Amino acid sequence: MRQLRISRKMITAVAAALAAVGVPGLWQSAALARSPSVLNWTRQHPAASPSARWFAPMAYDAATGTAVLFGGATQSRTFSDTWTWDGSTWAKRDPATHPSVRGYEALAYDAAARAVVLFGGLGGGRRLDDTWTWNGSTWTKQAPAAHPSVRNDASMAYDAATGTAVLFGGYGGKTDSALGDTWTWDGSTWTKQAPATSPPARYLASMAYDAATATIVMFGGINNDRRNFGDTWTWDGSTWTKQAPATHPTARADEALAYDAAARDVVLFGGTVRGPVKDTWTWGAG
Repeated sequence: MRQLRISRKMITAVAAALAAVGVPGLWQSAALARSPSVLNWTRQHPAASPSARWFAPMAYDAATGTAVLFGGATQSRTFSDTWTWDGSTWAKRDPATHPSVRGYEALAYDAAARAVVLFGGLGGGRRLDDTWTWNGSTWTKQAPAAHPSVRNDASMAYDAATGTAVLFGGYGGKTDSALGDTWTWDGSTWTKQAPATSPPARYLASMAYDAATATIVMFGGINNDRRNFGDTWTWDGSTWTKQAPATHPTARADEALAYDAAARDVVLFGGTVRGPVKDTWTWGAG
């Protein structure tokens, strides 16, 4: 019988992270720890918070029990600050070293390394190709033997089945165009994958790890002609498979995508289809 979901700050966040690394049973235990209640959005009023911005990625750091936000941009400036959310307040962190100003970077929690990994982005008037990891107190610039080319708006998610972060596409490279390459991060280096099949080049697609099927799910994005995709692809650790669902969301980009461990499906919301949209879809057994 399906468990009722709860939305109680750190219990929800911790449980989601546990499910992402393949232990959904612990999600259910956490869900049962509290009685069901009416679910609502609650506006928080922390004493401190990041300034207004967009295109600032955020990832949940299960090792420290905090959400980590880095950088982002406005129309007039780009940021290089690090903030953590502990369930009730934001704390600005001041590590001795940190990535340069940027937005549009890829960010994901690497459960095997117990660190948040950041790649690339757009800042200082240029695209970037550097890799950084956050261990809960400081950023460390990594020096992998190989790495993806400069890019922004790439898709990245942690694959708990293989213990690697998976990065696909983005915009940039040597030709300043949409990219269609697949890379995996194992905690120390990037490896370019050579799957038998692969999605067409794109940027601003969304990816999430589906613990129910042990695959990465990717939807949508934009091609070089600025046309949106409406296709669904899954990554099984070695190759991409184009799915053929009977129904699917309309073509779009920059949608929100996350795994719902209680319902055991992937949830998609919104995105842009010649303007913002507000529909909700789930990917799963149905």
